[in-house]
Amino acid sequence: MKKALVIIALSILVVSCNKATEVKEVKTAYVDTSVLMKEYTEAKDLEAKYKAQAEEKGRQLQAEITRFKQDAANFQSQAQANGQQWAQQKGAELQKREQQLGYAQQALSQQLQQESGAEMDSLVSGVKKFIKDYGKKNGYSYIYGTGDAATILYAEDKYDITKEVVKALNEKYQATPKTEEKPAVKEEAKK
Repeated sequence: MKKALVIIALSILVVSCNKATEVKEVKTAYVDTSVLMKEYTEAKDLEAKYKAQAEEKGRQLQAEITRFKQDAANFQSQAQANGQQWAQQKGAELQKREQQLGYAQQALSQQLQQESGAEMDSLVSGVKKFIKDYGKKNGYSYIYGTGDAATILYAEDKYDITKEVVKALNEKYQATPKTEEKPAVKEEAKK
């Protein structure tokens, strides 16, 4: 009876030891997020869109600034000829215009930052969701991010899947039907 118990105990021990050696391999990789954002077509399109808007709106504001500078230069030459009272009045008007132009520049900058920030946040959220789905689909246990917001201090190059993710993201973006707004932006950029 004791021999039977010892044999059963040993067989349980052998079976449990065999199960302990069955360790599932953890598939891991990383994505260089700064490279991804530089090479992702949608991010490039978004950057080009806001660059074109900034240039267009900046040209309009620059024309006003140029007129102001001309008026300020004329003020310098006319101040002595028209007297002190005229110079004070005209100087106050010029100072008010200069302040308004400063406010306009600041408002333009804030508007563009808010609009581009909202779209960029949406783009980043979409990329995160895509990487999550990509990881599940391709059997990864972990996908880490490197780049500007580094979460890895070291990784072997063989675990870098940045190019694969960029390619897949770009293919998805190319396959997505474009909204009417995007072609309009491209036409503005050509002007």
